[in-house]
Amino acid sequence: MSTPRFEDLSRRLAAFAAERDWEQFHSPKNLAMALAAETGELLEHFQWLSEARSSELPPAELEAVALELADVQLYLVRLADRLGIDLVAAAHRKIGLNAAKYPADQARGHARKYDQL
Repeated sequence: MSTPRFEDLSRRLAAFAAERDWEQFHSPKNLAMALAAETGELLEHFQWLSEARSSELPPAELEAVALELADVQLYLVRLADRLGIDLVAAAHRKIGLNAAKYPADQARGHARKYDQL
């Protein structure tokens, strides 16, 4: 069995929405709001945990986090699809921009913002 590709996810998600006649609800505004809501649900799993505890989730909690991450990814993919944005290409562009803003020799080992380097 081959590894699923990102494009397959986008197509499967679009088909899933079309089969349910959900395109009418999937405006960019609504999808962005749903994405923010799902991100909040992800944050709930980490609220009040120590740094160490947040890195050592028990299996059941890790699975719940995995499903919340999936919700975030699905809304993000759907939003990009509705806007005609190649999300993978945009992410690669952003990494390049961040590399220019945060040169490794200046940013290594600290969390200062680019304008403080």
